[in-house]
Order: sequence, then C-alpha cells, then structure tokens
Amino acid sequence: MGLLSGMMGNASKLDPRAAAQEFGRLLAQGEQVHAAYQLVRDSFLFTDRRLILVDKQGMTGKKVEYHSVPYRAITQFSVETAGHFDMDAELKIWVSSGDAPISKQFGKGVDVYEVQALLAAFVAR
Repeated sequence: MGLLSGMMGNASKLDPRAAAQEFGRLLAQGEQVHAAYQLVRDSFLFTDRRLILVDKQGMTGKKVEYHSVPYRAITQFSVETAGHFDMDAELKIWVSSGDAPISKQFGKGVDVYEVQALLAAFVAR
C-alpha cells in the first residue's frame, strides 16, 4: 500500500491467507477468511461467517478493538465507485443495531465490485 494512500485512509487489499495467519486467534474453528483489507493500522476481514473490523488504538497500537458483525445483522450496504477527480471508492454498511453506517474508503487499485459481490453473497444467505 502506498504511504499517501494509507495516510488518506484508503484501504488496500491483503492476502487472505496472510490475514488468516495474522488474525487466526479471532477465527472460529473452520472459519475462513475470503478477503481482507488494511488501512494504515486498521484492518477488516470478510470471513465466511462475519465481517471483522480491527481497530488499533493509541500511539503504539497495542490496544486493539476487534468488532465482529454477523452478516445476518447487515440490513443494507452501498458501494460508491471512484470517479475522475475522486480517487477513492467508498463502502457503507448499515447494521441493524445502529443508525450510522460503517464506512470504509478504498484506493483506486481495489476492485470495489469484488467487495460488493462478497457482501451480496454473504448477506443474501
């Protein structure tokens, strides 16, 4: 991931196997990571069971919040593609227990249609 893209909050794609190895302690037995993305220090993973948001906090990033969202709790989602002057795409996910959506920015190199297809497949189950 480019430093400028990371500083602007844009996500870049991670190898799902590497993400599964790094965050393996979070996964249930048999749970598989299908896709993973990383911001500067934060990550989010799409598994076959849930969306996992990893929020590293503080100066050192030692304090970490792991937020799990079961796909059944997602009521709607939207994807906004990048434009000519707007270099990033945006993903918004609404969860049944909240009013404001979870919002993530993707760099132009990330296939936002792939992200949308993953969500559609998991949420529609």
